[in-house]
Amino acid sequence: MKRRDFLAASAVLPLLASPPAFAAKKTPAKTTPVKTTPAKPAKSFAAEAPDEPRNALSLPDEPLPQWRTYDIASTIALKKVESQATRVWLPLAQYKDTPWQRSLGHRWQGNFENAGIYRDPVAEMEVFYADWKASAGEPQLHIVSQVATQDRHFDITRRITTVERNEVLRRCLQSSAQVPNDGLVRRTAERIVGRIKDPVAQGKAIYDWVVENADFDPAQPGFGGGNIGAMLDSGRLVGKSADIALLFVALCRGMGLPARPVYGLRVDYSRLFGGLGVNVPGADLSQAQHCRAEFYAPGYGWIPVDPSDVRKASLDERLSNSDPKRVVLKKLLFGFWEMNWISLNAAQDVELRGTAGKPVPALLLPHAETAAGRFDSQDTERFSYKVSARRVDG
Repeated sequence: MKRRDFLAASAVLPLLASPPAFAAKKTPAKTTPVKTTPAKPAKSFAAEAPDEPRNALSLPDEPLPQWRTYDIASTIALKKVESQATRVWLPLAQYKDTPWQRSLGHRWQGNFENAGIYRDPVAEMEVFYADWKASAGEPQLHIVSQVATQDRHFDITRRITTVERNEVLRRCLQSSAQVPNDGLVRRTAERIVGRIKDPVAQGKAIYDWVVENADFDPAQPGFGGGNIGAMLDSGRLVGKSADIALLFVALCRGMGLPARPVYGLRVDYSRLFGGLGVNVPGADLSQAQHCRAEFYAPGYGWIPVDPSDVRKASLDERLSNSDPKRVVLKKLLFGFWEMNWISLNAAQDVELRGTAGKPVPALLLPHAETAAGRFDSQDTERFSYKVSARRVDG
């Protein structure tokens, strides 16, 4: 997004939605966070009003750093697994620090036999695991992760010199059962892009097409996304955030643009629209998963997009395609992530360590396994899962 376009969009942000009933105090995070630093005493989400937005003409060329630090508390209890050895896996915040997110550490307790964290460097994913003996009774776990975030902006007027690793780019071009990159997917992508040669413009054309043709449906099952080839074949481009993000990813890969979904969790209110954030302090976030996407352009690096939130806001607010609010939101969410959301991972077809079971399409929810098989937190008869977030900076 050009700087002037971002500034213009920023000026309209206050018009997109009414101010939330609560806000959080904004203070810069530490300049050099240390992951072993104990978490600060928790505060509630703020009680004071947000800063008044400035006029676009007075905004600096670069947004001021506004780091926000959160304690993400997850509580897990398993039922009906007595007398069975049990293992649990829980995805953690992305451990690789970026200009928009930093993982500051974790602490946990429970009646497990052993527990720890392992990293998958290929997927840049960090996973917590815990084991219980058959005689342990009802497994219990409480883990708190501290994460700092600030909004992510893409500026097309600035090029970068760092280059992504070739193995990462190759992986983000691969076809899979869930995300094919040939056949109908490739033909659709070629039709969308036409004669456009510039990678950024190609990604923008695909983004625009997905926004205009997909529909957000909160009633669709699951969080990991469906089969994109089958979706295109049916002509029914309907789903949740992962479905819409994976549609964008598949079309990009079909054109030879490296792209990947980024799975995460909403943790705070949105200044854009209420439905794009968490509007109740301390709310249970076990259903607040949200998937975004990014694609790679040489000279610019990874460019963030969020086509599903354009469709979600359009549905929630009943915005027509020509509504000025929707027009601004569509422009803004190409190259911008509002970091009231934490990134967990971009992994697909995840092999859980310590099991011979099949890979899971995406690790967005906690999973458990006993001798009777594997299940996730959507199995509410056996799996109790609660997660909440609190601002702790300042």
